[in-house]
Amino acid sequence: MPKLIQLYIRNVVLGFAIAAAFVGMLLWFNVMNLWHLVSTSDAGLLAVFILWFMHGIVFAGVQFGWAVMALADKDDDGPRGGSPVAREYLPIPVRVEARKGPFQRR
Repeated sequence: MPKLIQLYIRNVVLGFAIAAAFVGMLLWFNVMNLWHLVSTSDAGLLAVFILWFMHGIVFAGVQFGWAVMALADKDDDGPRGGSPVAREYLPIPVRVEARKGPFQRR
């Protein structure tokens, strides 16, 4: 299996594990009376599953994005491309002819 696919799967699993811990803490600390709502409703397990799944999608995406951005080299030896930047800024004279039009001040 390619290394990029392994990286993706590993980070998605980690993101869903973090989401499970997050939803578990939401229920444990009874945030906004969530534990009572889930435990007394007949659709409580479905609500917990959907809460975990949606948070899992978000946390997995963030985790994978962080892992991909961390793959970059840490060496900042200088410019790596792009357009060259001038070290000194010198004024350049530009001639403009003065014309009198209908919308210019007189």
